[in-house]
Amino acid sequence: MATVGRIAGVSQVTVSRALSDPSKVSSLTLKKIEDAIHATGFVPNALAGALASQQSHLVSALVPSLTNIVYSSVVKTFSQRMREFGYQILLSETGFDLAEEEVFVSGHLSRQPDAVLLTGIQHSAQTRRMLLGAGIPIVEVWDITASPIDMCVGFSHADAGRAVADFAIDAGFAFGGTVTANDERAKLRRDSFTSRFLQKEGQSVSAHDCPGAASMGAGRAALADLIDNQGLKSGIVFCSSDVLAQGLLIEAHARGLKIPGDLSIVGFGDQEFAKDLEPALTTVRVDRELLGRTAADAILARIMGTEFPQPVSDLGFEIVRRMSA
Repeated sequence: MATVGRIAGVSQVTVSRALSDPSKVSSLTLKKIEDAIHATGFVPNALAGALASQQSHLVSALVPSLTNIVYSSVVKTFSQRMREFGYQILLSETGFDLAEEEVFVSGHLSRQPDAVLLTGIQHSAQTRRMLLGAGIPIVEVWDITASPIDMCVGFSHADAGRAVADFAIDAGFAFGGTVTANDERAKLRRDSFTSRFLQKEGQSVSAHDCPGAASMGAGRAALADLIDNQGLKSGIVFCSSDVLAQGLLIEAHARGLKIPGDLSIVGFGDQEFAKDLEPALTTVRVDRELLGRTAADAILARIMGTEFPQPVSDLGFEIVRRMSA
């Protein structure tokens, strides 16, 4: 900062004043300081500025997976909106383990973010205590609850599971199956689908639970298990992700099965490739871009004090029917 001052022909105090509040120096002086900063490559100490202003202009975002478009597209829209207001995103991939999430939350909070975005509403007791004690805006996305830590933006996974079951029954399917990744939200959709199907059709649902994350390989193995070991011969299979559903389609084609006809398949997420599969995939669509923007706007409203956003924003979902079911 002293070097910048010497190049600009001003004192170090003036440089500091210009960085903390540009309105306190003349436009000519500010231009000299900006030119000097550009010439030297100087990066102001954001931590020092945060101590003075009580704001870091840093927002934490924690998601289970960076490679899953379902989460990355939400973060992309969220980040774009926050950057419009001068905020940077500190992003971490937590996986689906609550203990791992707790470690990341602790690390993020130590950096004094102005707000935190979390995925889901299931957290460890210690994570909840840390977030409540931070006294900053917290938004949980991709799920809803009547008692969020602060705010939540998402949809009901239980309602989504029941809606797919109703769709299947209304379409005339008497037999059902599920393929589910190791994710609490996916399991909630599975359980709701299964309960509704049993209630309305009186038929139990064949189930394959994947030991890990969704993949095409896991989808192929799942359909093989449902057919070879559980005797599924016809009906509809509800997958917890479009990636798993794509794996089922590949395995079905390899076995000479007709989709639809012998089996029908429903995915979840309406990823970009879903409409281009053969056959095009019936799936559950969630407006991920709207979710990201709504989460960002809720945080911005709280930070700026312009309004007090509603604690629960239910954005709903839509079943998109294509040729696979």
